Amino acid sequence: MSTAALDKIFDALFTPYKTRVPDVEKVTKAMVSHAIIKDESEIVNDHIAFRTLGVPNLGMTSFEKIFLHYGYTKKDYYYFEGKKLDAYWYAPPQPHYPRIFMSELRVQDLSDKAQEIIHRYTKEIVSDPVDALDLDDPKAVGDFFHKSLWELPTVEDYIALAQESEYAAWVIYNRYYLNHYTISVHELSDDYNTVAKFNTFLESIGIALNTSGGKIKTSADGLLKQSSTIAKMMEAEFADGTTMEIAGSYVEFAERLVFPEYKDLPKEAITRQHRRDGFESANADKIFESTYSEQTQKGK
Repeated sequence: MSTAALDKIFDALFTPYKTRVPDVEKVTKAMVSHAIIKDESEIVNDHIAFRTLGVPNLGMTSFEKIFLHYGYTKKDYYYFEGKKLDAYWYAPPQPHYPRIFMSELRVQDLSDKAQEIIHRYTKEIVSDPVDALDLDDPKAVGDFFHKSLWELPTVEDYIALAQESEYAAWVIYNRYYLNHYTISVHELSDDYNTVAKFNTFLESIGIALNTSGGKIKTSADGLLKQSSTIAKMMEAEFADGTTMEIAGSYVEFAERLVFPEYKDLPKEAITRQHRRDGFESANADKIFESTYSEQTQKGK
């Protein structure tokens, strides 16, 4: 599979994401001015994340076809009971590409009212839209990420969904928009190569961090540590022309520690295979809340 094509697809994802998520540029510029990196190309992207709706012709079984076509491998399953979500992560075809974390709302587990709202918007999708794509055409795939697969919601429907599932409300408005990308802090210099050190730097430049579950979310084995910004509020226009501020996307930071059996390896010999891989449902459960009102109200 052509890496040039996959590069174009990631460019199509990141260009609008960086424009709409001001913390991306803020963090990157500060990293350059503090001589943490020379330029943006030195940042190692740990993973990107997408949110989907579990309805016919959509959801992960549709969306994952794009990345499986480009050589990604489906890995572990995760279940988030409280948020009514299923998720998988996908390993990249080559180490320099980011992992992908994809989640799906279990629409059938919502109230009748919430299900009715979601199905009202998605009922016109009578076939899998990915099947109509030429997956070998990176421009067509890139355009698809920003395509309006269903109508904009009304403010009333958005609010009604948000009262039950803030995840549902986020997806019904933002669709397949990139939810976040992740800076691998363990790849940075010794002064910044842990989440604790990097969080201190982030707060020193005025970045508000998600405090759900603590600013640092740590896996049970202690080998995966994560933090994230709070999603900035953005002015959103709804179906009737009404505008309201809603949560946009955010930035995550990950520290993958070396497995104990490799702890004596010299730093220059350590590669991705020597570090904790995959994800942790307890961490991810709290990271999701970077777009939730309990956090975004603090981030204002």
